[in-house]
Amino acid sequence: MLVIFTRSIFLYIIVLIVMRLMGKREIGQLQPFEFVIAIMIADLAATPIANSGIPITNGIIPILGLLLMDLIISVCSMKSINFRAVISGKPSILIYRGKIDEKNLRKERITVNELQERLRENNVMNVADVEYAILETSGQINIVQKPNKRGTIPEDFGIEPDYEGIPYDLVIDTKIMSENLKKIGKNYNWLKKQVEKFGYKPEEALIVTIDGKGQIFSQKKEGNDK
Repeated sequence: MLVIFTRSIFLYIIVLIVMRLMGKREIGQLQPFEFVIAIMIADLAATPIANSGIPITNGIIPILGLLLMDLIISVCSMKSINFRAVISGKPSILIYRGKIDEKNLRKERITVNELQERLRENNVMNVADVEYAILETSGQINIVQKPNKRGTIPEDFGIEPDYEGIPYDLVIDTKIMSENLKKIGKNYNWLKKQVEKFGYKPEEALIVTIDGKGQIFSQKKEGNDK
């Protein structure tokens, strides 16, 4: 049992490292070749775990081979549009200028009911509201609604909003994010003064963030009352 446990932990670490090296895509955004590699890696890792008589290298070496294959395909895809089209395919337009493209629906084997379901997943209840629907190579469907059905934005009213930037975490679960403090040109003493306005120290905070306008949000971690 100890051997199986140790092999499981070791292979888990190997697979985790390999998946991190493959990139940060979500499962639903994997390209076909990435999805196939992920399935094969899972199978190769499971075999040595289930059978302790199989050398663990029988799982590790093929997994590293698949990682190498993934990296090669990714590089080739970045360098060649034609290679990318062969490996990953091309997006398909399912709705073009408000009209459902039946030919592409049949080609992608998607029924009208499935199309409606995917539209609802994008918070579009009526197919009549859609100007374009594009099936991406990852399998996701992106929607462009008709102009009169889209939500309004400041530009529609000639308004130029102030630049907001991105928020930075300054404290997460009582841990000071020193790198983020450096990015905004601040130090610990500045952080301490800001958090003390809320009645406690940075080391007692559950979270402290600052947005692009300099506004600070802070919440104290429960159980730090003295």
